[in-house]
Amino acid sequence: MSEVLGPVAAIVLAILVLGYFAQSRLPPPKPVILGIDLGTTFSCAAVYYAVSGNVSVIEDELGNKLVPSSVYFGNDGTQVVGYNAFKFQSEYPEHVIYDAKRFIGKKNLKASTIERQQGLYPFKIKLIDGHAEFGINMKGNVTYYQPEDIGSFILGKLKKSAEKAIGRRINMAVVSVPAEFDSLQRNATIEAGKRAGLTVLRVINEPTAAAMAYGMHKKKDISNVLVVDFGGGTLDVSLLSVQGGMFYTMAMAGNNRLGGQDVNQNLYDYIVKMLKESHGFQVEDISHQQQIRTEVENIKIDLTYVDAVSVNMQFKSLSKSASDFKIKFILTRATFEKINQGIFEKVLVPIKRVLKELEMNENEVDEIVLVGGSTRIPKVRQIIREYFHKELNVGVDPELAVVTGVAIQAGILGGGWPLKVAAVELPTRNIQKIEIGDAF
Repeated sequence: MSEVLGPVAAIVLAILVLGYFAQSRLPPPKPVILGIDLGTTFSCAAVYYAVSGNVSVIEDELGNKLVPSSVYFGNDGTQVVGYNAFKFQSEYPEHVIYDAKRFIGKKNLKASTIERQQGLYPFKIKLIDGHAEFGINMKGNVTYYQPEDIGSFILGKLKKSAEKAIGRRINMAVVSVPAEFDSLQRNATIEAGKRAGLTVLRVINEPTAAAMAYGMHKKKDISNVLVVDFGGGTLDVSLLSVQGGMFYTMAMAGNNRLGGQDVNQNLYDYIVKMLKESHGFQVEDISHQQQIRTEVENIKIDLTYVDAVSVNMQFKSLSKSASDFKIKFILTRATFEKINQGIFEKVLVPIKRVLKELEMNENEVDEIVLVGGSTRIPKVRQIIREYFHKELNVGVDPELAVVTGVAIQAGILGGGWPLKVAAVELPTRNIQKIEIGDAF
């Protein structure tokens, strides 16, 4: 018998070796499951490539990896998603829907809540059967869209861009959601995917996805991971327990109305006040306001890398007889930090609250992961680093950390070689996010 088994074993071994070399040299199979970060302010998608183990973030038709979560509706019913929709916001604000993620899956809302929220947005918000819907006036008739509809339009654009990039149809996805999303909100997100032609195989918590992007599911010497997600519109802090590739969210806290948009608004107000007091220039025209807002974003980005920026602005005159108004000034990082001191100090509030909730001290946190574009701000990083006396995980683009982790999860579900370590997210039971600041 052993004489027979010897040749058979040799043949089996030879087949396995040949299969390994063939798999490593043949073109990798095209991804079939899309990873999507459906964000409040920006959204993005990525795919995991088997064999190479690389994650590729999808670009839109303009070459952008991040797509504004905005949808413009024309009077004829046409829909424009992303940056092209964003461009219509200053001229047709009542026709551009954004922030739909804040409303998705929220049932049994009160009329007073909708009235309060209506004051924050230029487009119509109506309470229908206990949930919010967005109204667009098209040639005298108002058409209402559910948050799931808006989400589906954004998901549909990401799906289309991905299909163009990889050259194949995609009908399956993994989508990230905030850790505090309940079953109704998660199911509503799955429904948005269905309306976009996607079967959502799994929803994964954003903090878990970010931790996976940094390979926390493969490390053996860590147990407590703090994820600070400071994006355009929200600040969320989650403390995860990681054991043997299993993730469990232990506590959450955050501010639903604090983000990079507030940093921009403070800088915008500073420049408008300076133009009025030092130069007698009143910023009243919408085009001038939009020009300053665009410049503000550029200033914020530049001050991430340099200590001072030279700002040159030219405002086109509204009168044919008057000349254009020009101004040049220097803005330092120190001034920028002073303008936003109050916001930066609030970053530690949910961090301390999460630790207090778990009766932990800062020394018990093994790793700190930063997520969201606002964590690029040097002062934000300095405050967190000095509080924990620990270096931060910043090797992954903070705006792409979540989608990178989601793509890895999609790769695990799709059996993408060489992923050998499975990551499992345990359901978060009876854990409520501690809201700090305005929320609804």
